[in-house]
Amino acid sequence: MIGLDNLRPAKGSKHRRKIVGRGVGSGHGRTSTRGSKGQRSRSGDGAKKIGFEGGQMPIFRRIPKRGFNSQFRKEYEIVNVGSLNKFEDGVEVTPVILKKARLVGKAKFVKILGVGELKKSLIIKVAAFSKSAIEKIEAAGGKVEIVK
Repeated sequence: MIGLDNLRPAKGSKHRRKIVGRGVGSGHGRTSTRGSKGQRSRSGDGAKKIGFEGGQMPIFRRIPKRGFNSQFRKEYEIVNVGSLNKFEDGVEVTPVILKKARLVGKAKFVKILGVGELKKSLIIKVAAFSKSAIEKIEAAGGKVEIVK
């Protein structure tokens, strides 16, 4: 009869832990199941560094380095002129206001690009503008100011 008092694991699902180095009679003595001699039979398991190719020059050192990442680069968040139509006429648009309107995310530097049409006259103060964006903003009666 099966009850909580006599539950057992399924037959064959549990294995005894291998005990090595306890004499020849145990079957796991002498070389302790590591075979004889060689790198992997020694203590420390013979683990090698990632990319180790047996002493041959590794591929990541054979291939020349390419590219360069400047530590002084500026990453701009882009806003198109057409998406500025959601603001009222004469409003001063800054990165903080653009962030509140969810047009930019972290807003460290904002650049306005000339995609779309602007129908409102706005005063825009951001880090950078494209030439076409400046033309479209000024054509709509707005002002452009570059802020550092």
